[in-house]
Amino acid sequence: MEAKIGQFLESIGTFFGGGDQIPWCDRDVIAGCEREVADAAKGSSEEQKSESIMRLSWALVHSRQAEDVQRGIAMLEASLGNSSSPLQQREKIYLLAVGYYRTGEFSRSRQLVEQCLEIAPDWRQALVLKKAVEERIAKDGVIGIGITATALGLIAGGIAAALTRRH
Repeated sequence: MEAKIGQFLESIGTFFGGGDQIPWCDRDVIAGCEREVADAAKGSSEEQKSESIMRLSWALVHSRQAEDVQRGIAMLEASLGNSSSPLQQREKIYLLAVGYYRTGEFSRSRQLVEQCLEIAPDWRQALVLKKAVEERIAKDGVIGIGITATALGLIAGGIAAALTRRH
């Protein structure tokens, strides 16, 4: 019985807390990637520069800090047109989808993850992100319906109270 209550409470926490499986990235990892990009700018090959920028973009869109996520999105959008391969293009689109997911722009995230799945239909990371996005969209819809129902209930209660006072 206690186990069932624990599972129930955990599911409620996951529902309201957004228990997705998309990893987070710490500030120290971002700082390390920023140093790597700076070092690569001092004479490394274009491939090394590109790889270090991709790692920094990954770290930024997986950050808990909104400004980092926005920076990652801007970097990815700026570099999207000059991808050297379809694989790199797919990676950038996926990272953009993660970034938009982190910022709460779920419909944009879903559009981008759908693009990824057009390129690679069985890509597990994209499938996991798609599931997380769809769950958040559904959850936001349920919460919106709950807020609307509560507001309507309060309005109806106020009207009923006003009518009973008149009589």
